[in-house]
Amino acid sequence: MDSIPGSAHPAFGFGAVTIVGGLVGFLKKGSKASLGAGVVCGSLLVGSGLMISGESQYGGHSLAAGTSTLMVLGMGQRFMKTGKFFPAGIVATLAAASSAYHVKKALEWKD
Repeated sequence: MDSIPGSAHPAFGFGAVTIVGGLVGFLKKGSKASLGAGVVCGSLLVGSGLMISGESQYGGHSLAAGTSTLMVLGMGQRFMKTGKFFPAGIVATLAAASSAYHVKKALEWKD
C-alpha cells in the first residue's frame, strides 16, 4: 500500500468522526450506547477504508455503504423522535451522504 486512494478518504474521515462523536457522547452524557455505537460503526468504517486501500475496493465500499445505511436508519429514527438536529440529524445526514457515495463506488467496482 504505497498511497491511500482518494476513494478511501471518506471512509477514514467519517470513521474517525464517528469514533470521536461516540466518545464525546459518553464523556458529556455518560452514554454507553453512544460510545459503543460510535466505536463499532467508526471501526467498521475505518476497516472499510483499509479494504479500499488494499485489494478489496468492492468489499470495502460495500461495507462502508452498509454501515452508513445502518447509521442513517438508527440516527434518522432518533432525529424523527426527538426533532433535534444535533447530533442525530447531522449524523443521519452525513451517513446518508456516505451511503450514497459508497453505493456509487461499490457499483463501479462490481465485477
